[in-house]
Amino acid sequence: MVAGGDPGPVGPLLASRLTPAPPPEPVLVRPRLLRRLDEGVAGALTLVTAPAGWGKTTLLGSWARTVEPAPAWVSVEAGDTGARLWAYLTAALHPHAPAGDPARPDRLELLAAALAARDRPVLLVLDDVHRVPDPAALTGLEFLLRHAGGRLRVVAGARTDPPAGLHRLRLAGELTTVGPAELAFTDDEVADLLVAHGVLLPAAAVPRLRARTGGWAAGLRLAALAARDRPDPVRWLEQFGGDEPDVAGYLRAEVLDPLDAAARDALRRSTVADAVSADLVDALTGRSDAGRALTALAAAGGFVDRDDSRPPWYRCHPLLADLLRAELGELTDAERRDLHRRAADWYAGHARPAEALRHALAAGRWDAATELLVTGWPDLVPYDREGAGGPVPAAPPEAAVRRDPELALAAAAERAHAGDADAAAAQLHRAAGHARSLPVPRRDRFRRLAVALEVTLARLAGDPDEVRRAAARLLATRTPEGSADDPRTGAADDADVRATAGAALGLVALSGGDLRGAAAEFDAALVAARAAGRARTELLCASRSALLHAALGELRAAERAAGEALAMPPGQGWSCRTDCAYAHLSLAVVALHRDRPDDAEAHLALAGPAADEPAAAALAALCRATLLRDRGDPAAGRRLLAAARDALAPPTTGDGPAPAVDRSAPAPADGRSGSVLVVDRSGPAWVAGRSASASAVGRSAPAPAGRGGGAGELAGWLLAAEADLRAAHGDADAARELLAGAPGRPDGPAGAAAVALARVELRAGDPAAAARALPRWDGPEAAAWPLPVRLDAGLLDAALAARAGDARRAGRTLERVLELAADEGFRRPFTRAEPGVRDLLAAHLDSGTAHWPTVSDLVRAAQEPPARPGPAPGPAPDRALDEPLTERELTILRYLQSILSNVEIAAELSLSVNTVKTHVRNIYRKLDATRRREAVRRARELRLI
Repeated sequence: MVAGGDPGPVGPLLASRLTPAPPPEPVLVRPRLLRRLDEGVAGALTLVTAPAGWGKTTLLGSWARTVEPAPAWVSVEAGDTGARLWAYLTAALHPHAPAGDPARPDRLELLAAALAARDRPVLLVLDDVHRVPDPAALTGLEFLLRHAGGRLRVVAGARTDPPAGLHRLRLAGELTTVGPAELAFTDDEVADLLVAHGVLLPAAAVPRLRARTGGWAAGLRLAALAARDRPDPVRWLEQFGGDEPDVAGYLRAEVLDPLDAAARDALRRSTVADAVSADLVDALTGRSDAGRALTALAAAGGFVDRDDSRPPWYRCHPLLADLLRAELGELTDAERRDLHRRAADWYAGHARPAEALRHALAAGRWDAATELLVTGWPDLVPYDREGAGGPVPAAPPEAAVRRDPELALAAAAERAHAGDADAAAAQLHRAAGHARSLPVPRRDRFRRLAVALEVTLARLAGDPDEVRRAAARLLATRTPEGSADDPRTGAADDADVRATAGAALGLVALSGGDLRGAAAEFDAALVAARAAGRARTELLCASRSALLHAALGELRAAERAAGEALAMPPGQGWSCRTDCAYAHLSLAVVALHRDRPDDAEAHLALAGPAADEPAAAALAALCRATLLRDRGDPAAGRRLLAAARDALAPPTTGDGPAPAVDRSAPAPADGRSGSVLVVDRSGPAWVAGRSASASAVGRSAPAPAGRGGGAGELAGWLLAAEADLRAAHGDADAARELLAGAPGRPDGPAGAAAVALARVELRAGDPAAAARALPRWDGPEAAAWPLPVRLDAGLLDAALAARAGDARRAGRTLERVLELAADEGFRRPFTRAEPGVRDLLAAHLDSGTAHWPTVSDLVRAAQEPPARPGPAPGPAPDRALDEPLTERELTILRYLQSILSNVEIAAELSLSVNTVKTHVRNIYRKLDATRRREAVRRARELRLI
């Protein structure tokens, strides 16, 4: 009991409920979450909400022990009435604001007045607020928060959102929320937790364990406790799942048992798929209200995640999905097949062919599976891993494959889409063994489908040469127009073949760094995809084409393709995150060339998913390094460029470009199109049952670079940019040494590297050496250069002519450069050029030019001081502010660089829009800015971002 307390009519009070409970040992301190609560208590209410086991009580207790003076603490227990809750609140607050019995309305005002009279705010921690049975019991707390003059700060832990009254604080910008996404353990925290429990796990296995547990604190602790008693903890943790008895018991008791029967059934049936929408759950259950159960579960977060698409999709926590799938196994075979049939019908009706195929196979609907392949095979080509999850369907029986060999092809396509190359190769070989008896027209169709699968397997195996050979075989399966209408008897969709083969060839060329070759392939495939009505292939080609055109300096074509990619409607059953990232990266390149750095940064912020592919990562690094140089941080730019060069695969041996693929050759009259599946046994290893190359997919081997100078060209751009950064900061020798390793001619580097070397020599004060290094930028060889390289070379040529006293040649050269730049709207080569070029532009105005308005504008822009000066010596930048920015304001300031609206920023941070607006107003005030761009510019000057 509380010493000296008067329990009154509610009975004795327990001292243990007025102090934090001892934390579970070993204790893991999580500084990022402690800082989050420190930030939150700047407002009236901080709410930590998550289902059971996410570490709410542990976090609140850990934080309370770091605060001086110690905050008031109340643990709410099940069955607490309003009177009992307030008896504990009175006892907890009594040392800070004695006011008698606040259960009486008139005493609440006395307590509010006593709190308001304090010099410092009182911190109150309420744990397990969701246990309060009557929301009206919290009305008094809301009253205190509103009338205590800001001297009461509450930190509450709950499994559900607070009553509506407390959400009024959100509208006032006084509510901070910490949800499951923030409570989830990071990779580093998982590693620390395992070490604290005496479990040593290889670094590569830590992210897998975090993904398996979703960062759920209770699951990780249970795993660590059990693993330390195992003879092989590493192997045991690799197999850790929701069917472990301790985990299953916890999930049943805390998550599933509180659900009503309908909600639990809906949740169980939803795990037949990797992710579901409300409509799909309704189809699986046969009810019209099942989706609402998922919506309610997702609102609590933690065990059912909801994405931000429209309509939203839901995904179960991995361990909960394990448990629910085990319960699905208790259904009869007929019931499980019916579930898959319902799923297949729904996916087929919603343009999601890969998922429809998987469930049709799982349901044993062989005819439906074959029909999905035959009529929609281009949509089954995997360009990402979206929709690749879910249970693996059993292989079709031998009798069904003997009767219909295309069924094995369908099974192979499903496995290829899931990334299981070995299983796909086995099914492809199985199909080939039954295809020889097919009639010739149907055999032609079979060959086309099989070779399309060969292309996919070659891509998955990272074998560019085999991709090219398989694409040539696929193009050779094109049949003349006017064949039979039945697709199973050989009528070829010419556009489908050209789109699929062209996309594969474009991806191979891009991975090898052959930018012009890739651009040509994607442009042709884009036309074919539109003609065939294949939106997925169209999006892939448009987004990659946009980036390639931007890299080559064809800015208008890049803008057009990127706009088309971003305007394509979502919800077609495939992911567009990577494709949209390519489009945004292309727009970042365009903005950079047009000297709009703020726009470039905003698009780069959305281009992250594209950086998983080395060629795109290299172009992103070029953009970011340039922006870092403008900001006065060349060292960070050099590190980015070096990392991007390391990530580029070295080019394979061989001279000249990759061999061209003949797109015009029709299939031979005897049916021998070169496919190994029907007429002979020579060809890819997986067809003969030797799937060594296909098995490389399971190891995620990167695709090797293509032949020729493609990868060398990208590497040359990175070298040139890095050398330029070194030379600009006085390290000419290091720049020369770097460029000595660039690919090029026998007497020195070529292209971008040669232009960079000329600039190095000019900055070193040796114009003669610069002139010798500078290649002809207007000759036949330079016609294949990217336009930015030609412009830089032309400007250097003009500057060298001016230094030599040949003003007439300098003027003519500058006019030709301006002519080249005008159509695409290039500005950066002029506005960020050397001082000599700026002087040359000013003189060009006096001598006369056909581009007078442009030159006048460029001279004005070039004369303005840099918008992003480097760091000045002296005190730290934040000391230039009268009032420093808080951590929360700094976080929001970083988002202000992007094109996200306040509403979108609020969604990203799980804050209210009004809270974000309040922080933005504070940022403007502290930075002495009146608008967003001005605040971002001021912050960069102060090196706050």
